[in-house]
Amino acid sequence: MTNNNRSRWDLGRFIQTLTYFEVIPFLNWVQDLIQGRPNSSKNIPDGAKQVGVILVAGATGGVGKRVVKQLLEKGYKVRALVRDIDKARSMLSDEVELVVADITKSETLTPLILANTQAVICCTAVRVQPVEGDNPERAKYYQGIKFYQPEIVGDIPENVEYQGVKNLVESTKKYLHKAGEKLLFDFTKPSTELKNTWGAVDDVVMGGVSQSNIQLVEETALFAGNVSTENSGGFASVRTKNFAPPFNLSGYEGVELLLRGDGKRYKFLLRTETQWDGVAYSYSFNTEANTWMNVRIPFAEMIAVFRAKTLKDSPPIDASKICSFQLMLSKFEYDGELNPKFSPGGFALQVESMKAYGGANLPQFVLVSSAGVTRPGRPGINLDEEPPAVKLNDQLGGILTWKLKGEDSLRESGISYTIIRPCALTEEVGGKEFIFEQGDNIRGKISREDVAKLCVEALQQTKASNVTFEVKEGEKTASSIDWEKLFSQLQSN
Repeated sequence: MTNNNRSRWDLGRFIQTLTYFEVIPFLNWVQDLIQGRPNSSKNIPDGAKQVGVILVAGATGGVGKRVVKQLLEKGYKVRALVRDIDKARSMLSDEVELVVADITKSETLTPLILANTQAVICCTAVRVQPVEGDNPERAKYYQGIKFYQPEIVGDIPENVEYQGVKNLVESTKKYLHKAGEKLLFDFTKPSTELKNTWGAVDDVVMGGVSQSNIQLVEETALFAGNVSTENSGGFASVRTKNFAPPFNLSGYEGVELLLRGDGKRYKFLLRTETQWDGVAYSYSFNTEANTWMNVRIPFAEMIAVFRAKTLKDSPPIDASKICSFQLMLSKFEYDGELNPKFSPGGFALQVESMKAYGGANLPQFVLVSSAGVTRPGRPGINLDEEPPAVKLNDQLGGILTWKLKGEDSLRESGISYTIIRPCALTEEVGGKEFIFEQGDNIRGKISREDVAKLCVEALQQTKASNVTFEVKEGEKTASSIDWEKLFSQLQSN
């Protein structure tokens, strides 16, 4: 491989690259055999996973624990706010990140607890139970099914239903991303999973000698190295392994990078197919030396390429199946033209985050409230026809009144929200049809399981943004649910 005019080609690094990206299955099999690793699909990154966490308050309650379970089943990362961590450990999956906080005390809602929050589901509520001695079994108080004289135990409604909700709203809104954005990679939160997703693909794969790598340092991803034109080379890059399933970014306008460069011109590439050496969609951008900047990359302006040659007849990028991401420094622009800002030698590009932008306005805060919150004191209300919570509102410390004030604090916050007002909650098995209404006149019941399902589904429904509605179960079992149609009947506040 060498002569007087040619540098030594690094065969070992070439094989290492192909092995890391699983280009030749036999090489991976040999490496697994030598290192004693089982060949497992667990090493394949999952594009359907959320990068940010869903923060669940009230995670050990009747609705909250079901919300946590369903979020995990859908691949979300969950962080649970709990006051009793031992109780939470005994109830919740080991996959849940547990943090100790009390929403009634704003000082416990620290940046460490709230950072990287993608959305919030608040299921907190005061504890209501039968009055001591009212029945020997201390059976659970089921509205509309069994009635035992209730009482509030523990903290009062004003603290939990209003002040606690308000504290959570005011604290989390500083950390939630703008509506219409989806966090893809957050390099401020280094993890083994993130580190194992990205690897170097330099011109060694074409016989060159450039070298680069990616390191998670100073709360950024540092793409750095030395690019050389020897051996007809001239590019260095870092790329993700293929995601399975891929990222679905349909409905978004493009990808935005928060980065600091060195004055050079780089490329950002996406692939919608898993082939190692296939079609990519590319976008070139300039950087300013030692200056943080947001670089927006519209999908509509990405160019289909194969090895830096444009493909005129390729369709626009299919944003619903983004298999891999890549950053590159190359001496070539496209079709043989040179990069006007290229120079061989050292380079450095720091990236803090990558996110999709221009998407639909999805809810970022789901609040479980209660049907009946506007009825205490409403003219014309017949208390004989109302559920116990309305009849006993004053006796229960104004529970519904304070829930309404908690709702108002969310509506006034500027956060994109969904407020769910369930009718009487039961422990029955879910699966019934949902009946939505607005105006707070509905009566009925609904299982906690179905309320949890509704909370999780609301996060993905644009029509659920900035709406308040009541819900009860219907008579029929729902074999399937058209969620978009269901939410489309609601009027925004």
